[in-house]
Amino acid sequence: MNFIKTEIQGLAFVIQISRPDALNALNQDVMGELRQCLQEACQKAEVAGIIITGEGEKAFVAGADIKELAVLSGSEAKKLAQKGQDLFKSLETCTKPVIAVVNGFALGGGCELAMACHIRIATENSKFGQPEVNLGIIPGYGGTQRLPQLVGRAKALELILTADLIPASEALKIGLVNHVVPTKQEALDMAHGMLKKIASKGPVAIAKSIEAVNAGYGFEAKGYESEASNFGICADTNDFKEGTKAFVEKRPAKFSGK
Repeated sequence: MNFIKTEIQGLAFVIQISRPDALNALNQDVMGELRQCLQEACQKAEVAGIIITGEGEKAFVAGADIKELAVLSGSEAKKLAQKGQDLFKSLETCTKPVIAVVNGFALGGGCELAMACHIRIATENSKFGQPEVNLGIIPGYGGTQRLPQLVGRAKALELILTADLIPASEALKIGLVNHVVPTKQEALDMAHGMLKKIASKGPVAIAKSIEAVNAGYGFEAKGYESEASNFGICADTNDFKEGTKAFVEKRPAKFSGK
């Protein structure tokens, strides 16, 4: 593992995304390592649950790797979105509880990663958002589906269409996170305490509770397919080329609608 650190701490399998020079941004290598870690964690009998966090205090995951994304064709972007969706589906359907400890920025793919977890605990300095439209593209790892499930359709559309970033206090208010605490250590302590409480319950009942709740938000719905297709369509536009170039050059994008 080059970008992920794992450790069993008590009853928890702790996964720390470790790419601090890029604010823990998700590239394809990180995604591949995360898949391996999840498979390992879900199969360990001695593990009651999984905690996912980001290294450092600045970012949980600041988003996708824009430089990697910018060179993809539309068809390649669609396949990438489908791979990301499949990875986050495996996270969401894990029969062990998965808790995101969100510290700092959780943007784009980082927000989508947090939303795929069963429970979210954030620090007071955390910020959430789906700013993909700033780049001329849309959320591609399930954000258009899970955000409305958590905060409602109208608020989800507001956040996606404006690309606004919101603080942890607002994320708590609208139901995007379960708890907000002052520090990362307090968030980790809360996550461990929660898993300890969950571990005292019937394991089969815990697994089946997760399965039953997920059944109400069927992954087979066409929304995910539409998201991946439209992600690919956007990646073939001049606007996407301009948006990613402007991001790298740290200037406002000039979109043409083509």
